[in-house]
Amino acid sequence: METQTQTRTKVYTVTQVNSLVKDVLQTHLPSWLTIKGEITDWKQHQSGHCYFSLKDEESILPCAMWRGNFSKVKFKPGNGLAVLVTGSIDLYVPQGRYKLIVDEMIPAGMGALQLAFEQMVRKLEAEGLFAESHKKPLPKYPQRIGILTSESGAALHDIADSIYNRWPCTRLVLYPVPVQGPGAAEAIAAAIGDVNRRNDRLKLDVLIVGRGGGSLEDLWAFNEEVLARAIFASRIPIISAVGHEVDTTVADLVADARASTPTKAGMVAVPNREDVLSDLLHQEKRLSASVRSRFGLCCGYLETVLASAVFRNPLLAVLNREQYLDDLGWDLNDAMRKLFFQAQKQVQDCQDQVARIEPHRLLGRMMVELNELTGRSLAAVTQALNRKNLQITAQENRLAGLNPKSVLNRGYSITLNKNTGRVVRTADDVQVADLLVTELAGEKRIESQVTGIDDDGTKDQGRVD
Repeated sequence: METQTQTRTKVYTVTQVNSLVKDVLQTHLPSWLTIKGEITDWKQHQSGHCYFSLKDEESILPCAMWRGNFSKVKFKPGNGLAVLVTGSIDLYVPQGRYKLIVDEMIPAGMGALQLAFEQMVRKLEAEGLFAESHKKPLPKYPQRIGILTSESGAALHDIADSIYNRWPCTRLVLYPVPVQGPGAAEAIAAAIGDVNRRNDRLKLDVLIVGRGGGSLEDLWAFNEEVLARAIFASRIPIISAVGHEVDTTVADLVADARASTPTKAGMVAVPNREDVLSDLLHQEKRLSASVRSRFGLCCGYLETVLASAVFRNPLLAVLNREQYLDDLGWDLNDAMRKLFFQAQKQVQDCQDQVARIEPHRLLGRMMVELNELTGRSLAAVTQALNRKNLQITAQENRLAGLNPKSVLNRGYSITLNKNTGRVVRTADDVQVADLLVTELAGEKRIESQVTGIDDDGTKDQGRVD
């Protein structure tokens, strides 16, 4: 018997193969890889996780970034953006696809914060948050000013000293807030909203939001979108005073006014007392000169009025009016007299014309003619009526001669079959039991019934009604 050696081949499942490949990748590749590439096919799921690919001129690498790591990214990634990412290679066993799990991401060639700042500026500018038309005017002489800053920072003292040196009558109200670190932007935004809600009681005329200088990371709270929108929504005018001369933040661009430093915030918020006093003195001098000039003009006008004839003889105006009324009365009498004479002359002329016409003779002649015409009209009408009566009588005679019922007056009658409504001319026009109606002279009628027909062709009528 020949012994045959059988070589057994190990069979793997798909999951086992993918798991082996994952182990090989994790064993032979570095734990952390920093890769440069261009983002493509960027997608952010509603869960907060991000899925995308990195590409160069020849290859594409699938990537994923979990929500916790993506929340630390300050700028907004998008397709076409060159980035540096740090992470590790992993294989997704259920689908047999490997990808880079990204833990950190920064822009390639530019700082992440600087890119995030530029992206935020473009976004808010497109929405109109920087437009001058939305900026509220600052009050000229504020009495109560609110300050939102750190109570332990030097910015508070700089702002207070600047305001008190220029306008000491102003009352300052401090609202302490954190000005850097995680959650600072949200805290400042919440403080702005709280002050606006309580301003009916606080009566603040303006708000100063700021802090001292620092790095871009230190000032980043004033570049956050949540703070920019809170400043834009504030009903109280806001002055942004962040950092040094060269520092510019998103808060500076959205605010109603900007001070390049906290010290200069006082110069923007309040006027200079010396300038105001100097202006008041100048206005006082101008007002005094104007009053003196106006007083002199009024005195001259009063002297002119007192020298007029009205004041020398006050009754003269009344007497002149009385004379004017007398003249009007005379003129009225003359006009009425003229009108009366003209009307009287017209009446006389009319009487003369009537007398020349002799209306009584004319009326007599007209009455004679009218009586003659009346008699002629009555004669014509009577003659016409007689002719018409003769014509009507002739027509009546003709109609009477044509009337088929006229023979009834001579003893004749007309018999109708009541059942058929026809005139009975022969025995064939009736049947036994038919009802007959016989019409006599004087529109009298006799109803009878046929009870039999004689052999000689006549009907036997009976039961006269």
